Amino acid sequence: MNVAAILTINAGSSSLKFAAYAVGDAPQELARGQVERLGPAASLTVHAKGASAEREEIGQADHAQALRAILDHLGPLLHGRRVAGVGHRVVHGGPDFAAPLRLDAAAITELSQFEPLAPLHQPYNLAGVRAARAAFPDALQLACFDTAFHRDHAWEHDTFALPRRYYDMGIRRYGFHGLSYEFIAGELAGRFPDLEKGRAIVAHLGNGASMCALRGGRSLSSTMGFTALDGLAMGTRCGQIDPGVLLYLMQNEGMSTDDLTRLLYRESGLKGLSGFSHDMRRLLQSDMPEAAQAVRYYVTRIRHEIGALTADLGGLDALVFTAGVGENSDVIRAMACDGMGWLGLSLDRQANADGATEIGAGPVRVLVIPTDEERVIARAVADALN
Repeated sequence: MNVAAILTINAGSSSLKFAAYAVGDAPQELARGQVERLGPAASLTVHAKGASAEREEIGQADHAQALRAILDHLGPLLHGRRVAGVGHRVVHGGPDFAAPLRLDAAAITELSQFEPLAPLHQPYNLAGVRAARAAFPDALQLACFDTAFHRDHAWEHDTFALPRRYYDMGIRRYGFHGLSYEFIAGELAGRFPDLEKGRAIVAHLGNGASMCALRGGRSLSSTMGFTALDGLAMGTRCGQIDPGVLLYLMQNEGMSTDDLTRLLYRESGLKGLSGFSHDMRRLLQSDMPEAAQAVRYYVTRIRHEIGALTADLGGLDALVFTAGVGENSDVIRAMACDGMGWLGLSLDRQANADGATEIGAGPVRVLVIPTDEERVIARAVADALN
């Protein structure tokens, strides 16, 4: 038995997700789970492979305490294996990091410069790194970036129509959810080889949401830009917005940058439109007209971006739904494809309702593929260890 294990950590503002893998020819999952509601009333869920999930209330917890709680429960699941490497999802890698990065104090300092570009993610990603370095001082610590997958974009898909000096300063379109898109590109190559070299749009629809145009398994363009605010409406983030609105709010409503940050990141999206929830499940169950309006706006933005990304690709061979909403909501998938027969998109209603992998009924294939960002991270750590 190989005596080494890999731990992956995905730290957000209010949660810390993890997975553990045995090191072998390919990482073999041992367990996964998360600590939710970091703060005064955190809870831990651990799901060992092949067993039922176990949940425990752990009370007050920050990122370091959450990691300690995870380790207390994970130890027996490692069966004596030592943690040889820890892989971290780091949302923003800036213009230069297009590959996984070994983390030391200097690297962490450099990555902290991107905190203003991803305020809901980067500070907490790095808090998870610091906690893991303290817990595993001898283990390899590796950052895997959500922006890296998009670093080969052509200039016209990266730039804004600002004076060119701003592009040189790093103000450009970065794109996000790259670890998810990398996993889906790998799944298309392995399971649907006829699509590997084709033109696909992947819709990563979760609390954070974006879409990516893939050509030959590589990112051509993405709906997200300089920050994770652009593009689709999300759980609490606004998505596409006229920047003149922000100027108006500053000049006429006296809003500060802190006010705007709170508005755009935490109070907008589905939560702002509905007035009561960011959870798609609650909105679809509600009979409030505001909930229905929020859902219609959400779907309208998806349909707009399908058209735009298809134009970038010069045609479309496949549409892939993934992430929490994309994988689980047959209603949203149906609404997104309804009336899109002109593009070759239509659904097999029964297959869609059943949550089948293949749900299309037209010339453009429509797929539902669960994403696994943790496995992408684990593979990167395994490669680095080898």
